[in-house]
Amino acid sequence: MNKISEILYNTSILPVVTIDDELNAVPVAESLIEGGINIIEIAFRSDAAAGSIKRVKSNFPNMIIGAGTVKTPGQMELALKNGADFVVSPHLDSNLIKHAKKLNSLCIPGIQTATEIEMAEELGLKIVKFFPAAYAGGTNMIKAWGSVFPNVKFIPTGGITLDTMNKYLQLDNVLCVGGSWIASEALINNKSFIDIKENASEAINKKNNLHTVNV
Repeated sequence: MNKISEILYNTSILPVVTIDDELNAVPVAESLIEGGINIIEIAFRSDAAAGSIKRVKSNFPNMIIGAGTVKTPGQMELALKNGADFVVSPHLDSNLIKHAKKLNSLCIPGIQTATEIEMAEELGLKIVKFFPAAYAGGTNMIKAWGSVFPNVKFIPTGGITLDTMNKYLQLDNVLCVGGSWIASEALINNKSFIDIKENASEAINKKNNLHTVNV
């Protein structure tokens, strides 16, 4: 595993956030850190994404930042320029992955089918995002892929909640889970930063309980 993979595995939870106002970026990141999560995926679903990444990295240089919903090389370059440590795309695009390699960056593509997983492997990837997980087969699909693609780790994202996250995390081929429930758009826009901190802490505690049971 590389550094980012290890952090994703150890944390087990990747908060996916959409920030419409850059001024909310630092309080959101701070809330996650105080709740025990030192990694964040800031989605390129608003014009504030690049600026938010820059603000978070400037204030919390040790926080690992992923740029989500990256669909073009231009977005990728903008994200990395502003401090993103890796990028996540909602789809599998060979040109985007090759561009990431040129920039010496990790690109995690979104997949839904075995064909896409095979294509990702051919491009040299060992980590993919299964999106939208809850609506495209969930844990049963990931289990089925385990024996066919033993070297691939999955980040299921989409429709995952606090109540269902451990069902995914108990699978050997799941690296971590991604989700927006920890810091939803509503919580961010309402500046409910205490709730975000509590959600992060609750998720970490639940993950730790799973590991304790497994031991």
